[in-house]
Amino acid sequence: MQEWYSALSSFEQVFWSIALIASVFFVFVLVTTLLGGDTDGIDGDVDAEIDGDTGIGFQFFSFKNIVAFFTIFGWSGISFLEAGMSKGIVVLLAALCGLAMMFVMAFLLYQMRKMTSSGTLKMKNAIGQIGSVYLTIGANRSRIGKVQITVQGALRELEALTDEKEELTTNTVVQVKEVTANGILIVSPTK
Repeated sequence: MQEWYSALSSFEQVFWSIALIASVFFVFVLVTTLLGGDTDGIDGDVDAEIDGDTGIGFQFFSFKNIVAFFTIFGWSGISFLEAGMSKGIVVLLAALCGLAMMFVMAFLLYQMRKMTSSGTLKMKNAIGQIGSVYLTIGANRSRIGKVQITVQGALRELEALTDEKEELTTNTVVQVKEVTANGILIVSPTK
């Protein structure tokens, strides 16, 4: 192995070194990603709905993209050297291949992030939904009760109030009219 490496020109040694070192990092990143060692945010049970800017969605310069750049840069440079191209062309084409890989990786990661769901319950999605009273709701917002309602594809048990003059008893079919600032549903019986 050492004899083979010594027989290479210094230009070839640079490309082989970059390719081998970057490949080791690439395998490490791949394994940790597949085993769940890759976290892009904070996970946990959060019942808050936060509206705001969460940063740059399309990240071109990330650790994964830089590893991908150097991996492709090294291996494509070796391939272009083997094809007998000049040093300047090899560096240019290897850099272009590395940049192309960075764009591909950034685009794929961006698209995968768009596909994930935060799991956060957005109470505004309950407006217009129909459910049933689970625990009696007091008339004129006098007592909080509970309703069973499907929101975001899951059956949920949520607190509710009503503006009706009579209390809403268990199994009354209701529709959500609005949601208060603190997340309590305002419901009324369906006709």
